[in-house]
Amino acid sequence: MQHDLRLRAAARAIYDNVYPAVDLAPFSFDEAERFGTVEYRQAVGAAQDARYVLEAQHDQLLFAAIL
Repeated sequence: MQHDLRLRAAARAIYDNVYPAVDLAPFSFDEAERFGTVEYRQAVGAAQDARYVLEAQHDQLLFAAIL
């Protein structure tokens, strides 16, 4: 995911909020990314879902502006 910096930043924000303490996540975000942990994959999935929802909302706004 190194090529999509915005998606990576969103995944990091989600990861850091869901797993804020060392007790909840055994790895930092960078380590979790390197090892492809379940927590990392969940954060990436959440970021992808959020991107889809935000893009859909943007498209709706553009359509409403055209009308």
